[in-house]
Amino acid sequence: MEKFTPTSYTLECVASGREFADDGWTLEDRTCKSPSLVRAKYEKKQLDVKPAEYGLYRFCDWLPVRRMLKGSAAPVTYKSKGLAEHLGLENLWITFNGYFPAVGAAMTTCSFKETEAYSVCGRADEKEKRVLVVASAGNTARAFAKVCSDNDIPLLLSVPSDNLSALWFEEPLTPCVKLICCEKGGDYFDAIHLSNLALKSPKFYAEGGAKNIARRDGMATTVLSAVTTIGRIPDFYFQAVGSGTGAIAAWEANLRLIEDGRFGSNTMKLMVSQNAPFVPMFDAWRADSRLMLPYDDDKARRDAEIIDAKVLSNRRPPYGIAGGLYDALKATGGDVLVTTNAQARKAAKLFQETEGADIHPAAAVATASLIKAVADGRIDKSATVMLNITGGGEQLFREGKELWHLQPSLVFPLDPDAEEVMTKTEALFA
Repeated sequence: MEKFTPTSYTLECVASGREFADDGWTLEDRTCKSPSLVRAKYEKKQLDVKPAEYGLYRFCDWLPVRRMLKGSAAPVTYKSKGLAEHLGLENLWITFNGYFPAVGAAMTTCSFKETEAYSVCGRADEKEKRVLVVASAGNTARAFAKVCSDNDIPLLLSVPSDNLSALWFEEPLTPCVKLICCEKGGDYFDAIHLSNLALKSPKFYAEGGAKNIARRDGMATTVLSAVTTIGRIPDFYFQAVGSGTGAIAAWEANLRLIEDGRFGSNTMKLMVSQNAPFVPMFDAWRADSRLMLPYDDDKARRDAEIIDAKVLSNRRPPYGIAGGLYDALKATGGDVLVTTNAQARKAAKLFQETEGADIHPAAAVATASLIKAVADGRIDKSATVMLNITGGGEQLFREGKELWHLQPSLVFPLDPDAEEVMTKTEALFA
């Protein structure tokens, strides 16, 4: 493998268009007077895909990383036969993020959150002394925990107690990874609040969520995989969304690929879906509102408990922010769809029967939305369709293995004391 040389890039504020240098962990343009995402503008305008042994970093031309970490795998795109035939689609392409050796997919956390974790942690300075903080509904925490444990990067995770079953691993993690929780009954938003209290300490720094260009550009590798495999930009992009960050990333990748010039100039329609009854972005989109509509906290927690795809239960997504999901949907002529638990379970069964792999509930939500869109006559049978399977192969990977679960070092009430959170989390890394 050739010596890794980071690609050069600048940052651009979506709202103002101001271009400026990255200080290494810039999450926003502090001169901008309105909430806005910033984007990476890479010096290399044409993507040079590296050999397979680079893992995720085969797309490093368009990743804001300082170094390559060990253990990564890239998304794998292949042309569907079974599901495509069942749906009557001539050009259905599946981008599989998970464990599916039959197609070459080798993400051992079985989720596309690995694409974020290897990119974000690769962006971090090797000399960074502070502890990275990540709040998660489950899959993101599993991915960051694996990457940080394997590469000796200190990490504080904040996850709801009800989602701890997602924190399974093939082997015990190193002590550089610690977990805190909000008590039972809390959701993803409570986990975010808890992490924000810890972040009041100078010992910690925020991963940044959707505002981190490395997170979005890591997720964008799903589209880079699809387009470089298919040879063109798809007409439709299907994915389930909790925060919508993956769909924003897909739109941004689309813009870069148009600029590349080799894959067409079309904008793929973003067809994103939520799991009913937790559908705040669907409600806002149907009302054509850039602002999220009021959503009672208790009702949101109850709705989050009901849905199968717990990872889709984000109450404060980057929806209305400049460059966020609302703008992405408007720019691409996209739509927000809704799937019930029953529809998603049926779709998961169909996927396993036709494609040969088990898939996560969120990926089943996306599959169910594709099935419904085809049934409703919204997809021409000759259209080039990308289905982003954001997690799968977990049953296959776990088979015959004795798994290890990460346990919380601290559990806090839903209304925690800020000072107590700060002092106790600091002590975990003393």
